[in-house]
Parts: sequence; structure tokens; C-alpha cells
Amino acid sequence: MTNFESTEKILKARRQELAARISSIDISLQAPLSADFEEQAADLESLDSLGGIEAAALKEITAIDRALGRIASGTYGICIDCGEPISQKRLESVPTALRCEKCKV
Repeated sequence: MTNFESTEKILKARRQELAARISSIDISLQAPLSADFEEQAADLESLDSLGGIEAAALKEITAIDRALGRIASGTYGICIDCGEPISQKRLESVPTALRCEKCKV
């Protein structure tokens, strides 16, 4: 049992949650607009917001995939700048962290 097995499970669960959210957003983005111009304006504003949420979710999925790759390769928890270990406290709060506390600035 690896030291990061629970982190891997958490990351995979979060990835699955985000993928489901993106799927739901995609369905909403494909829905036809209302015939009423005022409703269309409100719909377009909502679609714009959904697009932003989707972009953020895709960005988080990318970070999760990279973290899962680091877990698989044995480099998870090592700062990409200085090569020192990232503290457990930081990894618990930001499981996709690439840098230690000193280098994150």
C-alpha cells in the first residue's frame, strides 16, 4: 500500500465528479435558445457562465491527471522547482500541488 493511495482515491473521485459536471454542462450548452429575445439574452448570459465553469473544471481535471501521473511515476509530493518534499499539510489542502511552500510564491 503506497503512502498516496488515499490521495489517489480522492483525486479519482474528484475527477469523476468533475467529468459528470462537464457532461451536464455540455447538455445545457447544446440546448436550443428560447424564441423570446429577452429570454435569449438571459440564456446566453447563463451559457457564458456555464462555459466559465466548464473551463475551470477542465483545468482542474488536467491538474488531477498530472497529479495521478506523478503518483504513478513516484514523483508525487516532490517540488518541481527545488526537488524537496512538499509537506503533507500542503498536499492535504492542495492535492495537485506542484511546488513546496517556499517555491509556490
